[in-house]
Amino acid sequence: MRLALWFLALAILVLGTWAIWGAGWDERFTLAGSVAWLESAGPWAWAAGIALLAGDLALPVPSTVVISALGYIYGTFVGGLVAAAGLMLAGMTGYGLGWLFGERFARRWLGDLDYEKGRLLFASGGGWVVALSRALPILPEVISCTAGLVRMPFRRFATALACGSVPMGFLFAAIGRAGHEAPGWAFGLSLLVPALLWLLAGRIAR
Repeated sequence: MRLALWFLALAILVLGTWAIWGAGWDERFTLAGSVAWLESAGPWAWAAGIALLAGDLALPVPSTVVISALGYIYGTFVGGLVAAAGLMLAGMTGYGLGWLFGERFARRWLGDLDYEKGRLLFASGGGWVVALSRALPILPEVISCTAGLVRMPFRRFATALACGSVPMGFLFAAIGRAGHEAPGWAFGLSLLVPALLWLLAGRIAR
């Protein structure tokens, strides 16, 4: 029960930042607006893109639009690499923040029973959740922080995070390179490809 409340509290916190900071951001973060904003950073446009993607933990940044803008500026390969780095940084930051709370706090907040349930859940099926959550709104931040809180094995988390972040980065960078907004089928691919990669990673690990 407390684990569900933790999820709910984090989701409300993320939604709160969207409510506070989201006004006017839809106009700013169109593909054209994002390209213009990143290009204003000059040779540091790649760093600005990474910062925006990592800042999605606290700000209402539409990741797919930013990634598409990186693809438009740098091309599919370089833009995809930069985007994947930004998505990985966002996930690692969330994991680190959850980890910093400490096991004592986690057990006190969640209770020993829910803590152990969460730890076992993320140790077994958490990889699927992490990999698939990268393409969804709100969930990436909540999942990453919770994975750190319940001490999901770091190697497993990092592998799952890469399975979700890398294909999403290259997919939307390619879309941006073509000068398009993200079509509906891109969302399906951003779930399907991470699922296949995580399945493959699991078989290799075994």
